[in-house]
Amino acid sequence: QVQLVESGGGLVQAGGSLRLSCVASGRILSNNVMGWYRQAPGKQRDLVAGCTRDGSTNYADSVKDRFTISRDNAKNTVYLQMNSLKPEDTAVYYCNLDQTVLRTTSHYWGQGTQVTVSS
Repeated sequence: QVQLVESGGGLVQAGGSLRLSCVASGRILSNNVMGWYRQAPGKQRDLVAGCTRDGSTNYADSVKDRFTISRDNAKNTVYLQMNSLKPEDTAVYYCNLDQTVLRTTSHYWGQGTQVTVSS
């Protein structure tokens, strides 16, 4: 099993910045991919950004050039630096870790952290 604990959410004005952190613990494999998803009220949970262990990243179009995902493999930690925040970025942000064993991929989630951007 894998446990994920997020931190860093909060309330910020439009144009401001926040940095989310997520620490993973437990049985973590070397092929894991870590990322961030978000879910606004009444909407589905969508990918924000993902990062492999070797540093390959991908972003949702809506956050490109504003958000940066990074990770510290030695600390099993993934970060999301969010700049130029907009009210539409308001959501619960969830840390995610995916890893595969024998062609079966397991998905792990954190408890979520609220990000609120005021206009």
